[in-house]
Amino acid sequence: MFGDLYNTDILTLAAALKDGRLDKPCASARAVSKLCGSELEIDLNMESGVVSKIALRVKACALGQASAAILQEAIIGANGDEISRAHDALEVMLKSNGAPPEGRFEKLALLQGVAAYPARHTSTLLAFKAAHDAVKACEAKS
Repeated sequence: MFGDLYNTDILTLAAALKDGRLDKPCASARAVSKLCGSELEIDLNMESGVVSKIALRVKACALGQASAAILQEAIIGANGDEISRAHDALEVMLKSNGAPPEGRFEKLALLQGVAAYPARHTSTLLAFKAAHDAVKACEAKS
């Protein structure tokens, strides 16, 4: 049933995820999936309106981990609008079979198969929801 979903690309991304914390984050945010129990915490710093540092702590399935790994790999240098657009495009891709995000977060296309599994949508969105929330908190401080 899930064999096509948990493919080598997804598992490789999940394995590449690095957990950690920032000493003095500009903001931190937490996102939880009540459906499956996945949770993610993010710390980030911003300089001149773009993300300069990130640290994640992830307790999620391989799909949530893969999404978080894509975020972790591509977020440095991204501004709040890019992160919001990526979150929105990922949600539309999963829930309405929309096109995958473009630009720095285009690797999210690897997760298109998740659209067929609504119970997995929330865990796949966690990293981008938390990143969006943390960016907004950093922007509010500046």
